Amino acid sequence: MLRAPRMIKLPANYHEPLPAAFYPASTPLPFSRSDFGLDFHWGAAAAAYQTEGAWQHQGKGPSIWDDFTRRKGTIRRNEHGRVAADFYNRYETDLDLARGLGLTDFRFSAAWARVLPEGLGAVNRRGLDYYDRLVDACLERDLRPWLTLYHWDLPSALQARGGWTNRSIVGWFSDYAQVMARRLGDRVQHWAVLNEPMVFVGAGHLLGVHAPGRRHLGAFLAAAHHATLAQAEGGRALRAMLPDSARIGTTFSCSHLTPHRPGNALDEAATRRADALLNRFFVEPTLGLGYPVAELPALRWLLERYVKPGDDQRMKFSFDFWGVQNYTREVVKFSPWLPLQWATLVPAKQRGVPYTDMGWEVYPESIYHMLKQFAAYPDAPKLLVTESGSTFPDVVQDGRVPDAARRAYLQAAIGQVLRAQREGVDVGGYFAWSLTDNFEWAEGYGPRFGLIHVDYETQERTVKDSGRWYQAFLGGAGMNQERTADNAARTGNQSHAQ
Repeated sequence: MLRAPRMIKLPANYHEPLPAAFYPASTPLPFSRSDFGLDFHWGAAAAAYQTEGAWQHQGKGPSIWDDFTRRKGTIRRNEHGRVAADFYNRYETDLDLARGLGLTDFRFSAAWARVLPEGLGAVNRRGLDYYDRLVDACLERDLRPWLTLYHWDLPSALQARGGWTNRSIVGWFSDYAQVMARRLGDRVQHWAVLNEPMVFVGAGHLLGVHAPGRRHLGAFLAAAHHATLAQAEGGRALRAMLPDSARIGTTFSCSHLTPHRPGNALDEAATRRADALLNRFFVEPTLGLGYPVAELPALRWLLERYVKPGDDQRMKFSFDFWGVQNYTREVVKFSPWLPLQWATLVPAKQRGVPYTDMGWEVYPESIYHMLKQFAAYPDAPKLLVTESGSTFPDVVQDGRVPDAARRAYLQAAIGQVLRAQREGVDVGGYFAWSLTDNFEWAEGYGPRFGLIHVDYETQERTVKDSGRWYQAFLGGAGMNQERTADNAARTGNQSHAQ
């Protein structure tokens, strides 16, 4: 019942009307950028495998996603990320566009196998040089770089040794973190250790829909515990090397959960179990609270089999921030067929509510609820929304992409962040997912989350109307800057077959 992307086939006209709470284009917003404060971080996000391409370039080693996409039937239309958005070669153009939109911050990830082709041992200097250039390019454009160490693309060489199911990965990851900090720590001030561990361990080791494609409860539990340890050890490795300058965080996938039948004891209990697994599992160990075994007694097997003496303390780390990554809510009902949580999710389509190209309910209020939930922990650090977005069908028309639904979602989501902030939540930033369209894992190139449209045949960039709205909201570009951004979007029209 983990929320994960899944290959879906929907009719072209499946979208319901957007909720009335969405702001029409002609209606002034009841808030402005200044309402969030001068120190608020405004950005967009990207990930290495989803955007970089250059999968074998200059000494890069293979990753589990290179391997997974070779297997027939794992990805829609058997697509892959070997070229993707060609960010490796076009990062300067894309950063020009980001700056033209008025962004102050840019979040990206490093490909572990580009830096350490075998996952450990000898460093690939050309790969590390690339991230050196990328960081410098961000700073030259007054974009604060936010570097995520791990966004799901484990080196294949480490998977051959068991990957996340091998406890040794805690040390491997710590060593990788030190390599990155040693080279980039003088300029990168913001670090995220892991991206959504529940997704990469759940979708990759229990559901089998993401790399490495395993479906085994034991593999899931082992990978989950080792990721919990690596999350904290990675933070400690960074802090040991960057004690003064760095702000160190990690990111969590999350969804506001409600019972299918409010007041029904079975559905209410199922919702509590789902919350423990989806929203609390990786958060609470960092605070020294351990795993939520009271709601999920089956986790005691994890404790008996994988948790060793001293692990309770090793799982704990005082992060400077948590990245809240939210796209929707989920409605939960009791299921007698799914052990561990005895619950299942009721798809949005079955509930007759608006939903996106991913099949996720259009429910921006979920961000507000999750910010409130995470902020309620007594020792919670600063929160940032490090991913938030939506995907709807896009069509380029006369050089523009009129994506009113995405624009409306973006407006409503930002409004929900302000709502939480006004109620006392220490939330310090909003990063739209994503800067450009990209490879969306099991869904391939079908869903488009970007503020900037990518023609994957020509690699031509077009700023969508949602991006133009974000630009206007941030006050990021006058007409001359906008023309510069549009010109940049037209550059580099090399053809790349996917």
